[in-house]
Amino acid sequence: MKIGFIGLGNMAGAMIGGLIKDGTTPSDIIGYDVSETICNKRKEEFGITIAENNDAVAKACTRVVLAVKPQFLTSALSEVSKFSQETVIISIVAGKTLEFLSDAIKGTKKIIRCMPNTAALVGAAMTGVAATDDVTNEERETALSIIESFGKAIVIPEKLMDTVTGVSGSSPAFVFMFIEAMADAAVLEGMPRAMAYEFAAGAVYGSAKLMMETGKHPGELKDMVTSPAGTTIMGVKALEDGAFRSTVMDAVIAATERSKEL
Repeated sequence: MKIGFIGLGNMAGAMIGGLIKDGTTPSDIIGYDVSETICNKRKEEFGITIAENNDAVAKACTRVVLAVKPQFLTSALSEVSKFSQETVIISIVAGKTLEFLSDAIKGTKKIIRCMPNTAALVGAAMTGVAATDDVTNEERETALSIIESFGKAIVIPEKLMDTVTGVSGSSPAFVFMFIEAMADAAVLEGMPRAMAYEFAAGAVYGSAKLMMETGKHPGELKDMVTSPAGTTIMGVKALEDGAFRSTVMDAVIAATERSKEL
């Protein structure tokens, strides 16, 4: 099976790296990007085949990933004469619905829309996935195996895709701000900055892993750490005084609503 990439930016690079790590032969991956520099980088980095143009990618591959920025999608698709009726399209283009993609793509109507986040760059993405009715169960499973090469994928109704953007696609920025704020506090208390970042990031990573692996409710895990009259409950009170949870909810909702506007 030949897998094509229209667009070879950072997210495409993460996907390609995951596919190769999972055993896909580099010669079975074909890509094109308008930037010759990026094309050369991906060829040198992974040993994939670089096509002459987007049309060549479409003609050579049975699975094609659309990995361009939203503002460049129409231009990229205009270069494709027609996709085969049996080609499955996997789109990671932000804000473009299945309906929009079905209207814009010539040929196949087998389209899968997904929204990964930047953790794909380290093989730990959370990705929401929705598909048109034309996609068979077998084709969906094959696409999921591609998507899960760089993290975890969850099939969702498309109406939740904007919510995925808010709670997962945009939220790494919120988490990085949280890490930065905790590290700043540690620096204020006398800890060297590099050490502060390591402690803060490690705490976030370990906490997320603990929740994922135990399956426990986050409230239960919070209570396990919160001793009566202890240090943690004082910190929790400070967060509550600052409307921490309400502010986080507002951030996710704002990102979700902006996604709906795109």
